[in-house]
Amino acid sequence: MKTITETELKSILDQHKLWLAGNGGKRANLQGANLRGAILTGADLTGADLKGAILCNANLYHANLTRADLTGADLTGASLNRANLEGADLTGTILDWHDS
Repeated sequence: MKTITETELKSILDQHKLWLAGNGGKRANLQGANLRGAILTGADLTGADLKGAILCNANLYHANLTRADLTGADLTGASLNRANLEGADLTGTILDWHDS
């Protein structure tokens, strides 16, 4: 599992945004990343590779995860309110949360 710093995450998201717009950049590869507690509110992760990522307690409120690969990711306790998961691959994904 690789730990991603806030600065690295921002750079990855900036490059992904360029890639989505067809202006170069690079598809977000967060495969196996430790994103525990990350604040990804409103992030556009369309088509991102999040295979095996640890997203426990991450804030994905209003995030766009359309066609993202979340195979085997751990989303325990993640906030997915208003997140778009259309076409996302959730095979083997852990989706466990508790209501307060």
